[in-house]
Amino acid sequence: MLRDWNPIGISGIPEAKDEYDDYADVVLGMLIHENATAKDIAGYLFEIATEDMGLSDRKMANLCDRAAELVVALRSNF
Repeated sequence: MLRDWNPIGISGIPEAKDEYDDYADVVLGMLIHENATAKDIAGYLFEIATEDMGLSDRKMANLCDRAAELVVALRSNF
């Protein structure tokens, strides 16, 4: 999440390395227990970025889509 999603640009701040852990836990649960699709996960990430973080950049949808695709690609590792 910190490397591939990082909507608030904090990946270079060591003290913030756990900033997205709660979101990552939800995404992992979606991936494993709900068999979520990339679209489902991207929707969740987009909602977090736009509603919880207040970001409204058009690029945010692309960022969320790409991060979700990478997460879903990991499913075969579980």
